[in-house]
Amino acid sequence: MTGAIDVYRGDYLESTHEVHIAVVDGAGNLLYAYGDPYRPTFPRSSMKPFQAVPIIETGTAAALDFSLSDLALSCSSHSGEPVHRAAVLDILRRAGLKEEALQCGTHVPRDKASYLELVRQGGDLTPVYSNCSGKHAGMLATAVYMNEDTASYREVQHPVQQRILEVLSDVCSFPVSEIAFSVDGCGVPVHRIPLLNAAWGYARLANPSGLGPRRAEALRMIGQAMIAHPEMVAGQNRFDTDVMRAFRGNLVSKTGAEGVQCLGIVNSGIGIAVKTEDGTARATSVAAMEVLKQLGVGDEGIYKELETYLHMPVTNARKEKIGVIKANFTLNRIH
Repeated sequence: MTGAIDVYRGDYLESTHEVHIAVVDGAGNLLYAYGDPYRPTFPRSSMKPFQAVPIIETGTAAALDFSLSDLALSCSSHSGEPVHRAAVLDILRRAGLKEEALQCGTHVPRDKASYLELVRQGGDLTPVYSNCSGKHAGMLATAVYMNEDTASYREVQHPVQQRILEVLSDVCSFPVSEIAFSVDGCGVPVHRIPLLNAAWGYARLANPSGLGPRRAEALRMIGQAMIAHPEMVAGQNRFDTDVMRAFRGNLVSKTGAEGVQCLGIVNSGIGIAVKTEDGTARATSVAAMEVLKQLGVGDEGIYKELETYLHMPVTNARKEKIGVIKANFTLNRIH
């Protein structure tokens, strides 16, 4: 029995994943869908570009000399590479803070070379290695600039989080009163909205419209930062980095935990949100690439460059290809 995303071992279907997809324009019109485009969803780290908007709107970015690279890092789920860690520490330094101010917790970084080097030196994992340390550094910098308490910046009633809530509600066009809350993996509030509204946010990130000029400019800066520095949004050999590079300025992309992927197409102002029903990350890039292909975005050269994401190889412990993960769905045209 096939699904939306099929996993083959050799010639045999082994597993399937169901997905939900919403494709919208800048006015929020649902253009294409698959599954339930209104599925209530925690978009998780896909919302980081919107969480970074107050860094610009409060004047923090200008006052603390944030570069486009710094803004990209503030939207990141980075791999913990040396360049990421150095940039996080530099943002904190400019804000007059030490690494200890970060409350994102820690985990083994995706960049295994950095982790092995830390182990060889007998060091301990610290918060800067967290994939969310860039986001937290941006939040802390804003709190410092606004003369707010830094010890409680994670709390939902803190001005840092209230500004983020207002931005997310506005950009994704979903009332604050209807946004449900929980706690993200890094300890800050996470917001539950319909998948369609997450896609709407990305349509506006790609091509700001229907917003006030100040907010539109902030979104434009963040989109430009992500496209200019995709390696700071993710890292080496990561989907977000590779897809933004391959589409050469026409795509903004950000993954989220539990099988979420959001993308915005710059030249058309279209937003895409994908959610894997079982939360499996391995299906999201395959689904996202298939959506782009069915929408006719890009050319065959791009899809050849990104072949491993479109038809993701299944490998064994010897790094031999023994299967493939590929899409098996057709978008439904709505408008």
